[in-house]
Amino acid sequence: MSMSTMKKRLLLPGGALLAMMQTVSAHCPLCTVGAAAAAGGAAYFGVGKGAIGVFIGAFAVSMGWWIGNMLKRQYIPYQKPALILLSVITTVLPLAPLLSETRALYIPWIGAYGKTYALNAYYAGALLGGAITCMTPWMSRKMSSWRGNRTLPYQGIVLTLALLVGAGAIMQLLL
Repeated sequence: MSMSTMKKRLLLPGGALLAMMQTVSAHCPLCTVGAAAAAGGAAYFGVGKGAIGVFIGAFAVSMGWWIGNMLKRQYIPYQKPALILLSVITTVLPLAPLLSETRALYIPWIGAYGKTYALNAYYAGALLGGAITCMTPWMSRKMSSWRGNRTLPYQGIVLTLALLVGAGAIMQLLL
């Protein structure tokens, strides 16, 4: 079999799949891609595990939300939250052995001599990133209502990424 025939056989199914794809009305595909790219960029530049966790957690929640919105029918009760949880479990947990970093968190105002707690920076970051991703659609709607139900260009993605970068910076500096 010639090389061009083999390429055609490989490209034909892929092209057919692309042609049959429908437009997805997703939660925020730009948020999903943005969070994944930010996590990859953060790891490349040597950012701490807690800050990377922020972007991984945001990516996992956004991906689960996106998949939940793609399904037209509800097959099980609480389908969308279950898909978000499944996405978080299958994204955050497998990366934990590679990205786990336990840090000491000193909270002086608890008890007479203060308390020091062991905190997994990656899990804390993932939890924070997931929470930010869950809150930003509400925050964006609230901002729009203040402006007479008008949105700014790319308001959702700008708000999401700005909050994630801010949270990542705080995680980097504090942990």
